[in-house]
Amino acid sequence: MRKSLRLHLSLAAMALCLGPLARAASLPDLFNERVKAIVAVEFFTETELDRRPSITPAMVADSAGTLVLPPGAINSFVPPDKLKDFRVYLPGRPASDYSSAEYLGQDPVSGWHFVRVEERLRASLVPVTAFTAPTPAAEPVVGEEFWGIALRGKDEDFKPYFMASRISYITSMPERTAIALADLAAPGLPVFSPGGSFAGVAIAGFGQTYLQYSRNDRGLPIILMNTEESSVFMLAAEVAPWLARIPASRSGRPIAWSGLYGLQPMDPEVATFLKLGDQSGCVVSEVLEGSPAEAAGIKNRDIILAIDGKPLPRFKPDRVVVGFVDRTLALRRPGDTVSLTVLRGSERIEVQAKIDEQPKMFREADRTYFERLGFTAREFVYGDGINRRVKLAARRGVIAQFVKNNSPAGTAGLRQDDWIQEVDGSEVKTYEEAVARLAVIEADANRTDFVLLTSRNGETAVLRVKLK
Repeated sequence: MRKSLRLHLSLAAMALCLGPLARAASLPDLFNERVKAIVAVEFFTETELDRRPSITPAMVADSAGTLVLPPGAINSFVPPDKLKDFRVYLPGRPASDYSSAEYLGQDPVSGWHFVRVEERLRASLVPVTAFTAPTPAAEPVVGEEFWGIALRGKDEDFKPYFMASRISYITSMPERTAIALADLAAPGLPVFSPGGSFAGVAIAGFGQTYLQYSRNDRGLPIILMNTEESSVFMLAAEVAPWLARIPASRSGRPIAWSGLYGLQPMDPEVATFLKLGDQSGCVVSEVLEGSPAEAAGIKNRDIILAIDGKPLPRFKPDRVVVGFVDRTLALRRPGDTVSLTVLRGSERIEVQAKIDEQPKMFREADRTYFERLGFTAREFVYGDGINRRVKLAARRGVIAQFVKNNSPAGTAGLRQDDWIQEVDGSEVKTYEEAVARLAVIEADANRTDFVLLTSRNGETAVLRVKLK
């Protein structure tokens, strides 16, 4: 009787939440039509030892078969040439029936990854923009109903299922974002109004904090996050233009770079002390060496108050302003000049910074795997210098990108992310020098050992690698 009562109450609550949606005769038709705007994408990441499969939902961006994958679908450190065999599945079709696709790259502004499916599948797809309302809709309000779609797993042929909820809160993060009472779509998939208009894109949820109790311990806070469903979505009015930001290259370039590092929100108490009123601000923790910001004369601890004369908007929580500044600068192109109003002490200064091209990134770095030695040597890039607090003039050598367990290098104590500065007592200034010396050692079948000088967490060590 008690179980029956709980079931009755659950169904009643669901009906109350869905309201008109549950009674709308056209909803099944809307659902079936909008399923054509989503797919499942499988791909393989090629490592030194194996191929690792990944599966993610994706959204159809245009009639050319361009698909949008959420930012977290692909590790941003993985080189594009290690992403193999993209496969696209239609929801509910047998998993044996798939089409191939090509990886196009990652957009640096939205973080979305773009893929283009082969032509034979395109006629079965409908761009999500086809469901845009004829006239711009007003911003949603608290209590409004919205619905979306999620997908079951590959073993269930990616069967689509319906989800719905009501908005409980709307905020800027920095894009206008709605938070619903319950999950209403898979991250990366579209959200729709009751009438089926494209209303936004679900993003990874924020998780919920719970207290976990045991018989011996008091409650400990834990955070649970649903990775397959989300209750949070960015509104379509702001993110719809991102659907057209198809990368020009697999690396995502061109990518704007300012060299402002470690931005922090200005403390409200500081704003009050400086008599800035309701002004928002962003504190520059560090100006990177050789960057546009350094060339423009920006200093550590400067407070950015405005970009191109427009004061930074006020956000809650205050930390959202960092994302706003990052996004605003990322929308520029290398060669553009941006005007920054900064507060230095009690003086306001106008600074002109010329945006440059992002230095070579981790995913673009050259790398070579030495099978006999048991590790991958990766080019030392700009980001490695930042992580290790190393000046440009002192950057040299290579990074141990991967170390195979029980290999000669692993047994000697080499670990992933170690900085290799010398090989057999000789300094290696460039990636090419390091690879050339390691290749000679790799090819010498009579070689019994060699020596590496490495640095880890600021401490150097000499490792003798035994090959026999």
